[in-house]
Amino acid sequence: MMKPRSRRGGGRPTIADVARKAGVSAITVSRALREPERVSKELRRQIQHAVGELGYMPDPNARALASARADVFGVLVPSLTNNVFAEVVRGIYDSLSDGPFRIQLGDTHYSGLEEERLLHLFLSQRPAALIVSGIDQTAAARRLLVTAGCPVVQIMETGPDPIDMLVGFSHFDGGRVATQHMINTGYRRVGFLGARMDPRSQRRLAGYRAAAEGAGLFDPRLVTTTPVPSSVSLGRELFREALAKVPTLDAVFCNNDDIALGVLFECHRASIDVPGKIGITGFNDLDMMHVAYPSVTSIRTPRYEIGRNAVAMALEEIDGNRPETRVIDLGFELIPRESTAR
Repeated sequence: MMKPRSRRGGGRPTIADVARKAGVSAITVSRALREPERVSKELRRQIQHAVGELGYMPDPNARALASARADVFGVLVPSLTNNVFAEVVRGIYDSLSDGPFRIQLGDTHYSGLEEERLLHLFLSQRPAALIVSGIDQTAAARRLLVTAGCPVVQIMETGPDPIDMLVGFSHFDGGRVATQHMINTGYRRVGFLGARMDPRSQRRLAGYRAAAEGAGLFDPRLVTTTPVPSSVSLGRELFREALAKVPTLDAVFCNNDDIALGVLFECHRASIDVPGKIGITGFNDLDMMHVAYPSVTSIRTPRYEIGRNAVAMALEEIDGNRPETRVIDLGFELIPRESTAR
């Protein structure tokens, strides 16, 4: 009789290993093991075969703990109308749509106090897992998350000290790469335009500064920011302010795509050539950046994939298997387009 295969690198097989072996999603495996009547006979056969080959054993203690909880994933994001977080939420919904879990959404409005209030509310309902945006919680919110008693996945960031699990990318590196791209293209008076300036935007600014200082090009007058929430019209205003301070400005790194589009529209209005006179780079690479004229360079971020990974990590822990990798860096991609193609 064949002996169960051990996992590569040792350790106890996880639900993710079974899913990979069976060629299905982790939530399908979870559903097949918990509610087999909801899965087709052929799928059950595939999954049971993978379970047998890997020697996978669900943790009965974890099952008992999970059964005392609501079948709810609590999800906290700073904005439900921002396209960036809408994509993350879509990834979460798509990952849980065919399973037993429901989703409870909370909008923190970029407020630490509102996040604390919502955490109190969500935790009173004993959720199966929590997915929360960012790593900059207040001390009170962090205490609530540390003692939540359920899987906690922080998203949209990377860092060395997650509360439980973390999936995202480096905003500092994104800002640095965007700025370095414009410097490498030949721009020398590269400005930074930023709105709201939440912690993620602050890290993008720090990356911009690192690249500019590394090239000997940093000038504090090139930085134009505001705490006002971002919009396309605000991008136009910030660009006008930046030009008034530094008329020799020849490029801008914008902390998001709304600001970048505002700059582009103002350049059209003022007959400023893009990319000849002004180069523009945005952040997040929303669809509009591809269809703008000229098309706008941006940092593409894996928002949908962050949502899906967050769910997979939480499901693995719900099933009693703490993921070996507690921090997942999905990276980002610079998408060069016409707005920086000198």
